[in-house]
Amino acid sequence: MKLLHIDSSILGQASVSRTLSADLVEVQRRAHPDIEVVYRDLAAKPLQHLSGAHLAAAQGATPAEGLDFEASLAALEEFLAADIIVIGAPMYNFTVSSQLKAWIDRLAVAGKTFRYTEKGPEGLAGGKKMLVGSSRGGVYTSGPTVPFDHQETYLRAFFGFLGITDISFFRAEGVARPDVRDQSIEAARAQIQTGVAA
Repeated sequence: MKLLHIDSSILGQASVSRTLSADLVEVQRRAHPDIEVVYRDLAAKPLQHLSGAHLAAAQGATPAEGLDFEASLAALEEFLAADIIVIGAPMYNFTVSSQLKAWIDRLAVAGKTFRYTEKGPEGLAGGKKMLVGSSRGGVYTSGPTVPFDHQETYLRAFFGFLGITDISFFRAEGVARPDVRDQSIEAARAQIQTGVAA
């Protein structure tokens, strides 16, 4: 069994999502002692943002010189090989970090992770389990800010498009608020230990 661990926060040791993703991986290690873990830190080693040159190189139209083309292929292969995917996903400006988005853009490859059919798109990456350690400065599960959540809704929609429907979110909300930060983080960490997603 293989687990792919992705971190995308730019805050290093101060990151809440990194704490949550580490907890998620540790729980999986306890449940599957022989599990193989591949780790990718998208802040420490970011992928370039998708460009026309990347697409041209992928289609063989131009050489891949100056592009992170090999890293792109490696990211896709890691994703395809994984049985479990753990993502540390902070909310930045109501959505995912640009580092996480650059990685996601390397996964949507026609013929590899999805295809178009006469009945519409079909995901080809199903059968995987995804666990997301989600952190948010504010509260977006209730109240007037619900429509601003383009983080978890985006992740669920994108990976659903690829065929992954077993997605669980373990969420710490309001971490920018001193009055609820510690309680929210501890609640999320407790949920991870019990396996009961938010």
